[in-house]
Amino acid sequence: MNLPNFKKHLIDKGGLSQEEFAQVEPYIKTKTIAKNDFLLKQGDICSHSFFVEEGVLRFYSLNEEGKENILQFATENWIVSDRGSVFFQEPSTYYIDAIEDTLAVMLDEDFVNEVAKINQNFRKQNETLLQNHIRHLYKRVSLLLGASARVRYLEFVNMYPDIMLRVPQWMIASYLGITPESLSRVRKALAQENFNNK
Repeated sequence: MNLPNFKKHLIDKGGLSQEEFAQVEPYIKTKTIAKNDFLLKQGDICSHSFFVEEGVLRFYSLNEEGKENILQFATENWIVSDRGSVFFQEPSTYYIDAIEDTLAVMLDEDFVNEVAKINQNFRKQNETLLQNHIRHLYKRVSLLLGASARVRYLEFVNMYPDIMLRVPQWMIASYLGITPESLSRVRKALAQENFNNK
């Protein structure tokens, strides 16, 4: 199975050796998701986290008017999941779909347990990654509540430097909690600033 990104992730962030990764390989399950297809729909119980080996996923909800509120994009090396649905085994209120054809590694409790048997430190490393994810969510909520559109956009570019040409502008605006017109104004102003500073 050729999963260079996931292998690097387990070795660098999970603390596994090359030999341990070879032991883990039989437990790895993948899923190919075609562009616009769903991994999760509202009402489903989410049973996995998804590591993006290749492609782009988005995690979002719909409000009463049917407007999308994008909470997260997941490009290569990102993990996306409805953690509340996984943990509590409750129906999800979110959607996960593919913006590009995507190859994802499916992570569940059984996989984590198998890896933890092979490498005792893995569970601690996994917990650290989860806490880091929570920290990022807090920061994102704080930005949405109190930061200007400009600051939110700059933070987005910093967090997702490789995504600008892969995702439609209206989706970026949805993620930032602003209108596409506001996003256009912010980008124009920043381009003008960069031009004036040259």
